[in-house]
Amino acid sequence: MAAVLTRDIIKKFADVSAVDGITLTVPDGEFMVLLGPSGCGKTTFLRIICGLEKQTSGDLLIDGNVVNDMPPRARGVAMMFQSYGLYPHYTVRNNIAFPLRTQGVSRAEIAKKVEWASRLLGIERLLDRRPRQLSGGERQRVALARALVREPTVLLLDEPLSNLDAKLRASARQDIKHFQQRVGVTTIYVTHDQVEAMGMGDRIAVIEQGRVRQVGTPMEIYNDPADRFVATFVGTPPMNLLSRDGKYLGFRPENFLPSDMIDDGDGGIAEFSFRVDRSEYLGSERIVYGVIEGFDAHVVTAKLPPAHVAEESIRPGEWHPFGVRRSALRYFDQDGKRVVRQ
Repeated sequence: MAAVLTRDIIKKFADVSAVDGITLTVPDGEFMVLLGPSGCGKTTFLRIICGLEKQTSGDLLIDGNVVNDMPPRARGVAMMFQSYGLYPHYTVRNNIAFPLRTQGVSRAEIAKKVEWASRLLGIERLLDRRPRQLSGGERQRVALARALVREPTVLLLDEPLSNLDAKLRASARQDIKHFQQRVGVTTIYVTHDQVEAMGMGDRIAVIEQGRVRQVGTPMEIYNDPADRFVATFVGTPPMNLLSRDGKYLGFRPENFLPSDMIDDGDGGIAEFSFRVDRSEYLGSERIVYGVIEGFDAHVVTAKLPPAHVAEESIRPGEWHPFGVRRSALRYFDQDGKRVVRQ
C-alpha cells in the first residue's frame, strides 16, 4: 500500500481554478473522504491523483515518489467511477478481467485474480451474468472488483453509491468500509453526502470552491468546525448561526433544548427566549423551527427527543425558555473563521 501527498495542487480551466492550491496528506491505509458540494473541485482533484487530469501546477507523490508525469497505469492506482462504466456486452467475469487483459496478464493469472476479487466481494454466482441482469448494488460490487483486481496501492472512489436507493446505500457503505479495513488499501472517497462522509471516513477533507476548508476526524469536523462554511455544510439540520454586530454565535440543534432539560455542567447555560413557529415529528426526533429574541432574523432549529417533549408544550407562536450549555457554543468572526474563547 502507499501514502498519497499533494503539494499546492492547482488546476485551471481557462481563468477558472477548479482546484485552488490543495495540500493534503493521506497516510498509508487511511480511508480519506473528500466532502463538498457539487462543483467544488473534488472530482477534478481525484482525477489528478489518478492521472486522468494534469494539474496546472503543484506536486503529487505516491509512496514517496513524484508521479506528476507518470501515466495512470504506472501510478499503481485504481479508480471507480460514479457511473461504474461496466461494458454491457461483457459478462461480469470479463468486465472484472478487462484491465488485466489490457496489461497482458496471462490467462491463468487473470482467472486466479478474478476468482480472488469475486470471492472477496461475494459475487461468485454473478460471474456469468451481464450488467443488465444485475441490481444496482450488484453492479457496484462488480465495479469495485474490477478496480481491486489490479491490486492497487491506492483506491479512488468517485461517488460510487449515488446510483443506489437509500436502503442499498446504507448497506453498501458498510460493505465498502468493511472491505477497506480487511484489505488495508489507501482509499480516497469523493462524496457530497455528509452521512457517507461521517460514517465511512477515518478523516474528512471538506472542500469548497477548490480549497480545503478543514481536515479532521468526523468528530472534529462536526464538533469543532474551522469556519462557518464547515459549520453549516456538515450536520442535518445544520449548525445554528446567530449574528449580532458582525460576530457569529453557533450551536448544534441537538444542543438547543428547553432550559429545564439541560444540566448546567461546569460552564453554565446560555439562555434564550425562543419563539416556536412550527415543528416536524420524525419518529426518533422532533425538529422545531423558530426565532430567538434579540438577534438578527435567522431561522433557528432545535432537535428534541419526542419522548421527553410533548407536542402541546411547544405550540407555534409561543415563546419558550431554551438554552445551550456554554461548552457547546462556537464563535466565528466577521470573515467566517472560528474564534476560540478561553
